[in-house]
Amino acid sequence: MSSAHPASRIHQRCRRRPRAGVSRTFLYDNPEARATVAAAMAEAGERLSQILDGQDNAREAPWRERALNAEDALKATHAEILTQRLRIGELLSQIRDLQAEWSEEAVQRITTENTTLKQRVRQLTTDNRALDERLKAARSNPVLVYEVGSDYQ
Repeated sequence: MSSAHPASRIHQRCRRRPRAGVSRTFLYDNPEARATVAAAMAEAGERLSQILDGQDNAREAPWRERALNAEDALKATHAEILTQRLRIGELLSQIRDLQAEWSEEAVQRITTENTTLKQRVRQLTTDNRALDERLKAARSNPVLVYEVGSDYQ
């Protein structure tokens, strides 16, 4: 298959095989015939051009759609990358906050609060046990419950 342009191939084919069955001399001598042949060749060239354009468009359409899909995917990917970068930045700042060195005063204050809270838990546990024992004793002695209950009526 020749690598020449299709229109030039048609022109070469027309030169090799006269279709009208007339000599070149007739066409050269007759301007009207020459104009008719030139118009027919131009029309054939235009039709061929339209056919080739249609074929090009048919071949180009899937590529155009793929390119548009690729652009959409690229936009979505860039948006996801931006979202992930923001999340990574937030997490890194949280890590930095957690790794920040505590001042000696802050460590002392937290240790003191922790000790105070532990003492408070021990005191509440002791109070809870004492109240549980009193409740058990009250439940085991119904007379005492009635007498205690009668004080409040």
